[in-house]
Amino acid sequence: MATFFSRIAIFKIFLVFSLSFSDIGFLQGTTSLGINYGQLGNNLLQPEKVLDLLSSLKVTKARIYDTNPQILTAFANSGVELMVTIENAVLGQLMNPQAAFQWVSSHIKPYFPATKITSIAVGNEVFTDDDTTVLLSNLVPAMISIQTALAQLGLDSYIKVSTPCSLAVLEESYPPSAGSFKPEVAPVMTQMLQFLQSTTAPFWINAYPYFAYKGDPNRVSLDYVLFNPNQGMVDPFTKLHYDNMLYAQVDAAIYAMARLGFNGIEVRISETGWPSSGDSNEIGATLQNAAIYNRNLLRRQLENEGTPLRPKMRLEVYVFALFNENMKPGPTSERNYGLFHPDGTMAYNVGLSAKSTSRSPTSSSSSSSSSSSTTSSAPISDVFSSATKAATMEYHQSWVCWISVCMLTFHVFMGRPF
Repeated sequence: MATFFSRIAIFKIFLVFSLSFSDIGFLQGTTSLGINYGQLGNNLLQPEKVLDLLSSLKVTKARIYDTNPQILTAFANSGVELMVTIENAVLGQLMNPQAAFQWVSSHIKPYFPATKITSIAVGNEVFTDDDTTVLLSNLVPAMISIQTALAQLGLDSYIKVSTPCSLAVLEESYPPSAGSFKPEVAPVMTQMLQFLQSTTAPFWINAYPYFAYKGDPNRVSLDYVLFNPNQGMVDPFTKLHYDNMLYAQVDAAIYAMARLGFNGIEVRISETGWPSSGDSNEIGATLQNAAIYNRNLLRRQLENEGTPLRPKMRLEVYVFALFNENMKPGPTSERNYGLFHPDGTMAYNVGLSAKSTSRSPTSSSSSSSSSSSTTSSAPISDVFSSATKAATMEYHQSWVCWISVCMLTFHVFMGRPF
């Protein structure tokens, strides 16, 4: 009898052990990576062709800057998670709960759930828009009205409401632990963060290390902003080490929220990218730098990294952008953020070897080695497909491991030889 109970105890130990270390039902991959699908071009592919392109890249998340019915219809039953956007100009109208209900009823409900709309961005960079004063007073009331409309239609548990913010909302961002919001945005920011906390929605930021380098190339390390090997920086207060600017920017936003009394809100990157061409005064806007930045970013995504402050929380990132858009206003760089030309051909290769997902960034100081790496690497689809294959292998290995432990447990329990 004592032997029987000892076997029961051993069985329980092995069962707990096997469940603790197995990943059954958790298929890891680049589930945190998406792409921005802008439409400010008169020569872009039709939405159906864009969907084919995304499918070939294994991209399952995309963001659009409106609620284009052609895109919402084309993406039906594709499985692609879609973030849609309410234009800044209509926020004033949507403060009215009835108008918000009508908007959700006509722009979201007819397409959901066939089209997998997961997020609504209420405006874009409202805090730093040219018409900031008017827009800020509209923002949170519009967000609340949209959230209420989603709840009335039974969609609030499927679709999150937030608003992407430019990093220009920060008064301080260096070192990251000094992160704080500008005093003029703090009152409305506090209201918005209260909304995000109550609805468990993420805080979205548009983060571009490129702008920091362009603004001060003599003091900002190019390797640091490109994710290349560098000595990085250590936050003097937290002692956390940062080897790239993007993660430092994210953590600065986290600290800024904490200074307003908000902890635990997830920060996600709604836009980040690097232009492949620019005007003569747009230092660093080159095809080589764009390829290196996005290639290294993809490698980080394959490793499911978090930031130094939140290392166990995988950082969700939306790359900007899918296409070069020839109708975007502003300097030349604005029309050259795309990974692809309007016809769907690559603007440059951001692939990496499908045989390895280890980080070995290309040095920005050697154009020849960068060129060699670019031409010899696999196409971008291999980046995503290799992640899928790796995740599938990991999943299968988890099953094999779990079954093996169960068999071992059974043998111990039954007292049979191995």
